[in-house]
Amino acid sequence: MNQFEMIVLIVAIVMIASVAKARMGGGRRRHEVGESPETSAENQRLKQEVRALHERIAVLERITVEKENSLEREIEKLRDR
Repeated sequence: MNQFEMIVLIVAIVMIASVAKARMGGGRRRHEVGESPETSAENQRLKQEVRALHERIAVLERITVEKENSLEREIEKLRDR
């Protein structure tokens, strides 16, 4: 085996290992990235806050639509008179 074939073989092995690692979910763990328990707790709190805000927006949208529909009904009542 000459040098060129050896280099191609090494590059192919590294590429295959990288693809297999990515598909199996291997990678950096949270503690390796620098995420502390405090950061994790903060992330959870922020996720809950975002979820609550989404729910509030949904309620406001529903109220707005209901008001628009009731306004349309009132206008139709006035037209029918």
